[in-house]
Amino acid sequence: MEGMEQVAIDFLLTRGVAQVEKETDLRRLLEAGGRNGRPLRVKLGLDPRNPDLTLGHGVVLRKLRQFQQLGHTAVVIVGDWTARLGDPSGRSDAREALSAEQVKANAAHYLEQFYQVVDREQTEVRWQSEWFDRFTLADAIRLAGQKTVAQMLDRDDFSKRYQSGAEIYISEFLYPLLQGYDSVAVEADVELGGTDQTFNLLVGRELQGRVGQPPQQILTCHLIVGLDGVQKMGKSLGNYIALTAPANDIYGKLMSLPDQAMMTYFETLTSVPTAELQEIQHRLAEGTLNPRDAKMRMAREIVAEFRSAEAAREAEEAFVRQFQRHQLPEQIPDYPLSEPVNIVTLIADAKLASSRSRARDLIQQGGVYLHPKGEAGPSERITDPGRIVEPEDGLIVQVGKFQFVRIRASQP
Repeated sequence: MEGMEQVAIDFLLTRGVAQVEKETDLRRLLEAGGRNGRPLRVKLGLDPRNPDLTLGHGVVLRKLRQFQQLGHTAVVIVGDWTARLGDPSGRSDAREALSAEQVKANAAHYLEQFYQVVDREQTEVRWQSEWFDRFTLADAIRLAGQKTVAQMLDRDDFSKRYQSGAEIYISEFLYPLLQGYDSVAVEADVELGGTDQTFNLLVGRELQGRVGQPPQQILTCHLIVGLDGVQKMGKSLGNYIALTAPANDIYGKLMSLPDQAMMTYFETLTSVPTAELQEIQHRLAEGTLNPRDAKMRMAREIVAEFRSAEAAREAEEAFVRQFQRHQLPEQIPDYPLSEPVNIVTLIADAKLASSRSRARDLIQQGGVYLHPKGEAGPSERITDPGRIVEPEDGLIVQVGKFQFVRIRASQP
């Protein structure tokens, strides 16, 4: 085996990795180039309920791409069958069922973002309905007979809910088995996931062994914290960076990350050599490296990873211009306005907030400013949700640190 390929395998198996089940076996398969002369089939489940991806999803997607770079095949499972039933997996409350049309639309949106990171040509997309639409009640009962209630209660979220007296429906115990059966259906060699998916991934390995398939190897990645530096990145908490966000937005939000979370982002979302990361960490600890400079390097590397080196350079220049030189961004989108409008309505319609209620919250939190005629600096902080904005040409509306629109007066 060539030295460069061995380095790539070491990087894949260690960088940002929480655990590899049977690492020796997976390393052997990687060094052999696959199983029985064919590339490895590396499985990743797609939940079509949450089609908007974040940098948190990017951790696992980058790992999947690393398998592809070694010549292996990504097998994406669209959980359309369970989504149409309502999937409680990994949650303390049941999720509502989606229609077939919703699932299809969400999956298409997910895959559009997915292919920004993962190679389309080396990806096989499969739908659960391919096999579960043929399932009978007898098949379901046989599948349910593969695990005991006591074994299911070993899963962390089930255990916590049981101990707290929260309800657990019998149907919920089926979902880890259904996910595990997906591995049987596609003959997965490897399955990827976050550390919160370990139990379900092990079920797949167990079911494969019972039907005579080689049990899949399991690789779990570290979950990154969100912008609050405390809780896991998630849309419901508002502490996320969208995978589709503009480069400037990604860079700026990364710069707001607490210093203590910086090295985890370096490790999981960049390809900076590990030895160099150790040097950065050492210099930060001894005080010879300014955390701001290290964070700018981190933000630049991540934007380059998910966009391009040129986009990263431009995003850094825009950040320096806005926050170090206190100048407004050069590129601000226009917002046509023909008549006076309530500030809450403007913010929501301009997509500077996800909803009117969120816009109102941002105003009450002091995060909305007006810059008359584009002047630099927070000329006026808006605190009244009832404020009316006039169609004044050149007026800039700022929401938070990174979102702007410039009013362009237009005819009614």
